[in-house]
Amino acid sequence: MDYGDKLFWLSVVIQRKYAQICAEFDLTPSQATLICAVRNEPRQMAELVAALGMTKNALSQLVDRTARLELVARASSAQDRRVVMLSATPTGKVLAEAVYAEITRRLPEIARNLDADDQRDLERVATAVVDASGPSSSTSKQPSTP
Repeated sequence: MDYGDKLFWLSVVIQRKYAQICAEFDLTPSQATLICAVRNEPRQMAELVAALGMTKNALSQLVDRTARLELVARASSAQDRRVVMLSATPTGKVLAEAVYAEITRRLPEIARNLDADDQRDLERVATAVVDASGPSSSTSKQPSTP
C-alpha cells in the first residue's frame, strides 16, 4: 500500500468515526460540520462554500435542511445586504457545542493503538497539515454582526 492509499484509508477511518458520532446526535456529518462551523460566530455563506469545499447550490440545500431543524438561520450582513450570513440558532449553538465536544473527545480514539510518541507525532503532523491547508488558511474571518 503506497502513501496515497494510506491517506485514503485514513480518511475513511476518520469519516467513519465522525459519522458514528454525528448519528448519535441525529445529524448527518454535513449538518454537524455546518453547525460546528457557525457555532461561535456568524459566517458568510460565500466563506462557508470555500471553507467546506461545497458548491453554492449544495450549501444552500444543506442550509435549507438544517434551518428546517431550527439549528441555523440566515440573515443579511449589516455592512452589505447582498451578503448572506449564517449563524447558529440558540438550539443549534447548544447542539453544536455538544457535538464539537464529543468529536474532539472521541475522534482521537482512532489513534488509541499507537504508542504515546506516535500519538504526539500524529497530533503534530495533523496540526501542521490543518495549519497549512485548513479552513483558517483559505478564508479570512469576517467580523460578527450585532
